[in-house]
Amino acid sequence: MKLYFRYMSILLKSQMEYRTSFILLSIGQFFVPFLVFISVFLLFQRFPSIGGWSLYEVALCYSVIHLSFSLSECFARGFDSFSSLIINGDFDRILVRPRSTMLQVLGSKFEFTRIGRLAQSIIVLVFSLTNLNISWNLYKIITLILMVVSGVFIFTGIFMLGATLCFWTIEGLEVMNIFTDGGREMAQYPLSIYKEWVRKFFTFVIPFGTVNYLPLMFILDKVEGNSLIYMLTPLFGMTFIIPCVLLWVFGVRHYKSTGS
Repeated sequence: MKLYFRYMSILLKSQMEYRTSFILLSIGQFFVPFLVFISVFLLFQRFPSIGGWSLYEVALCYSVIHLSFSLSECFARGFDSFSSLIINGDFDRILVRPRSTMLQVLGSKFEFTRIGRLAQSIIVLVFSLTNLNISWNLYKIITLILMVVSGVFIFTGIFMLGATLCFWTIEGLEVMNIFTDGGREMAQYPLSIYKEWVRKFFTFVIPFGTVNYLPLMFILDKVEGNSLIYMLTPLFGMTFIIPCVLLWVFGVRHYKSTGS
């Protein structure tokens, strides 16, 4: 971890060398998702609820998934841009270093300008929580934290899957954006508004439902019966990273050097 934080410090210093560019990019990262939320807000000006969910409940769902995505983009961006390491032959250098390939790829790129997206998500989170009548307790606070952490694990896992494919395809596949950008847009609404096959896919295959829907029902007291299961579903979402790591290890073992 010391090496990881060293990577982070070096890249932060390099990005802060161009402060104006950093500030402008951060502002841009703030307003892009903000305009998305404005569209959600305007939608609820026309319809009082969507699938039984109010504006503030959807805003809570929206803020959690965007918090997770912004954190993942900031700290796991190395996997998202991994194809450049393969194309340029730089992954060969990573292999000969006495450190984990995962750690080195994670530390190869950080997008600190995502602080703008993170700030916007926090504002929406505060907006939703101040307008919702939630009976808070320790369990609900832990659940909310686990929702964000679980989302980070899931998005990071998807980035890793996209990077793993590069061992065979060289170039990154745009199809992975269906599950990153597309998954983010889909998961900013509760899963109950979608068709059954969509709910099942995004609960048992790519488990966004364990981030934005099932634990959300526990926090909002929409659960009947044993609510503990709903509280613990984010832990199931975190396990998504395990097969992603195993596939990454498999891909590294089958990597063929460029010879450069």
